[in-house]
Amino acid sequence: MSTLTRAPGKTLGQRLAAFFELCKPRVNTLIVFTAMIGMFLATPAFPPLGLFLAASLGIALVAGAAAAINCLVEQRIDARMARTRARPTARGEVSTGETLALAGLVGGSGLWLLHALVNPLTMWLTLATFLGYAVIYTIVLKPATPMNIVIGGASGAMPPLLGWSAMTGGVGPEALVLFLIVFIWTPPHFWALACYRRDEYAKAGLPMLPVTHGVRLTCLHSLLYVVMLSGASALPYTLGMSGPWYLAAALALDAVFLAYAFALWRRYSDALARRTFRWSIIYLTLLFAALLADHFLR
Repeated sequence: MSTLTRAPGKTLGQRLAAFFELCKPRVNTLIVFTAMIGMFLATPAFPPLGLFLAASLGIALVAGAAAAINCLVEQRIDARMARTRARPTARGEVSTGETLALAGLVGGSGLWLLHALVNPLTMWLTLATFLGYAVIYTIVLKPATPMNIVIGGASGAMPPLLGWSAMTGGVGPEALVLFLIVFIWTPPHFWALACYRRDEYAKAGLPMLPVTHGVRLTCLHSLLYVVMLSGASALPYTLGMSGPWYLAAALALDAVFLAYAFALWRRYSDALARRTFRWSIIYLTLLFAALLADHFLR
């Protein structure tokens, strides 16, 4: 039996800690953060505390389960890549059965929380997000097309919309604007990583855009997406969701992101791609923080 499907002797605590690592807590922190911003923006002041906590926990649990399934499906690919070969599934620290059981328990608990304590619409949208990431993106799109992150990015853009629906029981144009911002942000964010990790993706046999079409074309696509993102980031102001404080912050953040994307296209280097990737995370965090701050300043 392969070491990728057999878990060596570990204590229960060690296996639970390994499973927690599979849930990608650092990545899911940003997911839950954007969902929380959606909750705040959907309410005039502070959202009801019980509803806020139940929605945040439910979304976090389902997101963690989706991440664990992603690691399980890609365990052999992860074992061949320096960035991911330390994951517990790639090292064989958690078995396939344990990962499936824990993911089912965690994800099922999250969906139950959302249905019982939030509302059915949010539960169904969260389930669709889980299937979009764990099945459609991970199993179908990622190994099949270099446009995987563009199409599959829809699931990653759902959290602020989920937060909005958790508070309102519906999906309005404001929620769709938040979705659009994250959806357009995702490709340049991920392509920066894919560029400086292109040799690893090629070794793993994944058709990422820098592998199939080259770094320069990827950087051009990234630049065009950042241009579109600059327009999308102004929509909360034009719709009346935010005021001039947010608009000023968005314009400043967009200017920096555009500078990074343009420089990456004109004079690519792996070091610059790493800085661009890091900035993209800072960008989204600060943009949504600016939305939150402006919401309470108005």
